[in-house]
Amino acid sequence: MPGTTKNGTVASHSLPATTTNDSRSTSPARRGRGRPKKMRKHADNSSNDNHNSANNTNSNVGHVASPERSRHGEGNDITILPPRWESVAVKAVPSMDAVVKVFCVHTEPNFSLPWQRKRQYSSSSSGFIVGGRRVLTNAHSVEHHTQVKVKKRGSDTKYLATVLSIGTECDIALLTVKDDEFWEGVSPVEFGDLPALQDAVTVVGYPIGGDTISVTSGVVSRMEILSYVHGSTELLGLQIDAAINSGNSGGPAFNDKGKCVGIAFQSLKNDDVENIGYVIPTPVIIHFIQDYEKNGAYTGFPILGVEWQKMENPDLRISMGMRPGQKGVRIRRIEPTAPESHVLKPSDIILSFDGIDIANDGTAKALCLSGGDHIHATAVVPFRHGERIGFSYLVSQKYTGDSAVVKVLRNSEVHEFNIKLSTHKRLIPAHINGRPPSYYIIAGFVFTAVTAPYLRSEDYEFDAPVKLLDKLLHAMAQSVDEQIVVVSQVLSLFHFLNSAFLVFRITASFSVLVADINIGYEEIVNTQVLALNGKPVRNLKSLADMVESSEDEFLKFDLEYQQIVVLKSKTAKEATSDILATHCIPSAMSGDLKT
Repeated sequence: MPGTTKNGTVASHSLPATTTNDSRSTSPARRGRGRPKKMRKHADNSSNDNHNSANNTNSNVGHVASPERSRHGEGNDITILPPRWESVAVKAVPSMDAVVKVFCVHTEPNFSLPWQRKRQYSSSSSGFIVGGRRVLTNAHSVEHHTQVKVKKRGSDTKYLATVLSIGTECDIALLTVKDDEFWEGVSPVEFGDLPALQDAVTVVGYPIGGDTISVTSGVVSRMEILSYVHGSTELLGLQIDAAINSGNSGGPAFNDKGKCVGIAFQSLKNDDVENIGYVIPTPVIIHFIQDYEKNGAYTGFPILGVEWQKMENPDLRISMGMRPGQKGVRIRRIEPTAPESHVLKPSDIILSFDGIDIANDGTAKALCLSGGDHIHATAVVPFRHGERIGFSYLVSQKYTGDSAVVKVLRNSEVHEFNIKLSTHKRLIPAHINGRPPSYYIIAGFVFTAVTAPYLRSEDYEFDAPVKLLDKLLHAMAQSVDEQIVVVSQVLSLFHFLNSAFLVFRITASFSVLVADINIGYEEIVNTQVLALNGKPVRNLKSLADMVESSEDEFLKFDLEYQQIVVLKSKTAKEATSDILATHCIPSAMSGDLKT
């Protein structure tokens, strides 16, 4: 979420510099996602300004020619003539005119008080124009947006933009502008092939430290499967040594031919490293764009819903019936909601995926897409000579709904299965995709469904319950609609009504009634709800429906750690409306639970 920085790479849209260093992090190296620069009323302190000014000396994309010297007469006196503007040499890359500055107003959900949102704030980041009157930027640059505007290089006008699609996993967003004036005099960026090691790259954008375009250069240092901090997933990424600072998020990385080879999106911040930035490569960008064009919306990157184990130990291979020439990985667990759960089994050995052999360490000599001059001119080419990559890259090259042939070894026999690929159904979702949090309130008990953003809002590095973290990392959903439902907090009316009694003379019986309804339960926080009146709680909506339709005298909630909560049904429902009024809550349940 813009405005905060968690473990991992630091986001590259511009936040104040202080947000890129988290003293609480126990990780030796932090890879955090890029952050848009928050717009502030006052300028940064002078030390930061000086530092940023020094860094932005690379933003000069041209230079002024030396003044002409003219020798007059036969003497040795020299007259310095003023420069003629036609003699000024300007080094300009045409593609730079397609780089835009993105301004966004964010309004984030308030997970502690899910019926309202936090105070809005503004940020700036970068983007660039592509074919079809569209603009590409990072997903985290426009996350929880309420308004997005873009400004072209050299223009004084901000144009209102519409968000067409947000790819959370790949951290890419697609925008458009309705105003025809915005598209005049600018050519879209062309995509290039996947670069090789040591290929030169130039990152262009609008980072912190100035308002004009900035250029930094470097080379491709590494290419591998990376952790996308914003997307909470792993996809192909480029590591470069060009500086990527706050505000660079969404800006293009050009090769020496002026073609885009990636999108800047995150960097590594640590005292022991320097100039490590990360770029989303063209295969991932092309996948996102073609997914949108094919389906009219972003459907995501499919996965093979299995957890696997390396087969590097020779004794392990022999025990699993593998012959000397066979290589592969062993399936540990299979997602119950994944289509492959109907054909694959635990302890199957995956030998190949779509005809490409998988090694004992889970790598493959993969193929990649070559973008060429147009995003539709794709071709399959070798990934890179002499190098291997994790076989999850093979799966990520597919689209949701595509089929793949998986060859497995089972009981010393080889089987082939044609599997339809789908996206990942997580028991605890990594994102809420722009929707407000779901909640349900009865007698002051606030119930909500657990998501990764909810846990982050609870400062999950320190305070989140261990059991919830274990479910986040290891638990698998048994059905597509399964959720982890917890008691988020218990709202009280006791103190408010006592003071109200003194001022407005509210009857003592009413005051005691509301005070007693949830007394003794105040310390129940972030505890999972397992059942209501003996019936399992499948998700938040099922809990709300069971409470609303209950005709039992008591509501008995079975919680984790063998705790129980018992409320008198009639009293609980009567008290709810008064608790809502006290805390200015418009409704006892979120809108998605009313349908």
